[in-house]
Amino acid sequence: MTHPIETRLIALGIALPAAPPPAANYVPYVVTGNLVHISGQISQDANGLIKGRLGETMDVAQGAAAARACAIAILAQLKAAVGGDFSRVVRAVKLGGFVNSTADFIDQPKVINGASDLLVEVLGDAGRHARAAVSAPSLPLGVAVEIDAIFEIS
Repeated sequence: MTHPIETRLIALGIALPAAPPPAANYVPYVVTGNLVHISGQISQDANGLIKGRLGETMDVAQGAAAARACAIAILAQLKAAVGGDFSRVVRAVKLGGFVNSTADFIDQPKVINGASDLLVEVLGDAGRHARAAVSAPSLPLGVAVEIDAIFEIS
C-alpha cells in the first residue's frame, strides 16, 4: 500500500531522485535519537545545477523554483534516512535557507517559501516548520539556493 506522502508526491507529479551524494567531506544526513539532520541541499534539477543570483540574474519566482528543487532533494535524503519508510516521518522541524543574492535583495523569505510550500503540500500540517531565510553573497558552485533541514522521525 502506498504511503500518503508517496501519494501526494505522485499527485504533484514529483518522482524523487536518488538521494544526492555529498559533494565534499561530510555525510548527507545524520540520524540522532528521533531527529534527522539533513545536510544542505543545493538547487539542482534534471537539467543540472540551478545557478544564479537573486536581485541580479534571477527573480523571486525563479528563486522559489530553485528552493522547491532543494526541497525535493531534502525529501529524497529523508526517504533514504528512514530506509524508504515514510511512515516513520513525524514532522518537519526546521529549515535553514540560504539565498545567493545581492546586498539590496530583501525577499529571501519569498524565495525559501518555494521549499516551505512544497513541504506543506507533501506532509500536510506535519510539514509546517520553523525556519531561517538568509542572504549569502555566494553559494557553492554558484547555485541560487541551499537549504538544510531537520525532521522528527519515529
